[in-house]
Amino acid sequence: MRAIFCALLLVLCGAAGARAQDYPTRNVTFVVPTGPGAATDLLARILAPQLGERLGKPFVVEDKPGAGTLTASNAVAKATPDGYTILMGTSTPLAINATLYKHLPYDPATDFVPLALIARIPFVLVVNNDLPVHSVPELIAYAKAHPGALSYGSTGPGTPFHLNGALFSAMTGIEMVHVPYKAVVDAQVDLMGGRIQVMFTDFTSSVPLIEDGKMRALGVTTKTPAAAMPELKPIAELGVPGFEAAAWQMVAAPSATPRPIVDKLHDTLETIMALPQTQESITKIGLIPAESATVERLQAFVRSEIVRWGEVVKRSGASVD
Repeated sequence: MRAIFCALLLVLCGAAGARAQDYPTRNVTFVVPTGPGAATDLLARILAPQLGERLGKPFVVEDKPGAGTLTASNAVAKATPDGYTILMGTSTPLAINATLYKHLPYDPATDFVPLALIARIPFVLVVNNDLPVHSVPELIAYAKAHPGALSYGSTGPGTPFHLNGALFSAMTGIEMVHVPYKAVVDAQVDLMGGRIQVMFTDFTSSVPLIEDGKMRALGVTTKTPAAAMPELKPIAELGVPGFEAAAWQMVAAPSATPRPIVDKLHDTLETIMALPQTQESITKIGLIPAESATVERLQAFVRSEIVRWGEVVKRSGASVD
């Protein structure tokens, strides 16, 4: 019996190895949980052509925004685990949602396997040009003088765009109305039009608008200034001590994906990430290229981030049933 079991195990291992050797034999769907123009979408479009070139089949980027990344992430978590559906994930579906949702249809820690950490995301606090504030203290003072009069936009409940605003409100004792959008560009259009007044947005999509004078930047969410706009000071130094909120981007696959395929994708992504041109492309869109890590280290990182972001969610008071 033991001999038969060992023989079957060898056959299964051999089959998995053969699948990995041949993989991919058709197009791979690279799912993005945000709309076009957002940092997540742009990152996927930096990586997809290079993955296709090295692995011999197209990696097709599919934007699937909605429900604060829940639509796309749940679809990938439930997809056939064969390497043909992968996620350009963010800290929202892979960490934040674990605490934010009371009834999450997937488990970020067990339903995904991380393939590579790609980038870290600083955010910038921006306001409508007509709002009579030019600094973080002035924004806080205005909000306290006009409780509930300010609205801030996000790309959906539980996204960093949302939690940054909720955390800022909680730490400063102000009241702002949360207005969710499907895509960052939609929120930015309403910000410039005055339908919302405040937003925590990514540098990728906002720097051109800030430089063109279409919105006013007040500070950054990271502990240190961001390379995209080094003149902007951290919010923690501008009247909100201890404020810090930076998200991250990670490529992930359904957890039951065969390990040989996981390793093949991981190794390919690590090779792509080590290229100077990839690092430059990521930096140009306002992100910070991430360091290399094994799959096991990434799994531990995700677990630790679920705990860290869980504290942020609890402190902000955000919740989705």
